[in-house]
Amino acid sequence: MITLHHVEQTRSMRTLWLLHELEVPFEVSIHAFDKSLRDPGYLAISPAGRVPSLEIDGERMFETGAIAEYLCERFSPDRLGRMPGAPDRMAWLVWIHFAETVSQHCAALTQQHVALRDDSMRSPIVMKLEAARLIKCYDAIEARLGGGILSQDYLLMSGFTAADVNVGQAVYMAQHFAKLDNHPNVAAWYARITDREAFQLSLPKDVPLFDRTFYDPWPVE
Repeated sequence: MITLHHVEQTRSMRTLWLLHELEVPFEVSIHAFDKSLRDPGYLAISPAGRVPSLEIDGERMFETGAIAEYLCERFSPDRLGRMPGAPDRMAWLVWIHFAETVSQHCAALTQQHVALRDDSMRSPIVMKLEAARLIKCYDAIEARLGGGILSQDYLLMSGFTAADVNVGQAVYMAQHFAKLDNHPNVAAWYARITDREAFQLSLPKDVPLFDRTFYDPWPVE
């Protein structure tokens, strides 16, 4: 049996999306984004008190990249995964883990926009720099999808994979802070992958993660 420990509007959404794509039986244990993640019982599953964590056949996993690699290797080696020896294995690994490059900037911006309650604690310089770094990430995805003569529908020429899931979820969060207006290939790709039923099933269904709204996305020049 598979149990996903999940907090809505966090990185664990990408594991939830992937599980829906895999169409394997699983359960979801939804947690609040609060100090309960530091309870000894949960720390026994995820030592850093983070999500996602996965319980599977008596074993425990954490870290989204590792989880994606394992689940694809076990349940979908040729459709959502690319195993050793596959021509695009290298690209698959690169883009599976590029999601964390995007997400680290989202995390910094979430802190600045939302977690810091007093406006005097925020840094406009940090907010602008991190938003600019997100734009650089969009540039990389735009180029991958075909900024020149050639274009492709997904991050791999061979089709939709878990790489699109991981990076797609990161871009889902990133759009709170930086828009896709100047990245038409990314916008088209994002619309394509988020039209999938598995993505729709992974969207938040309960209360928002934060009790305050985000500031407007930073206008990066």
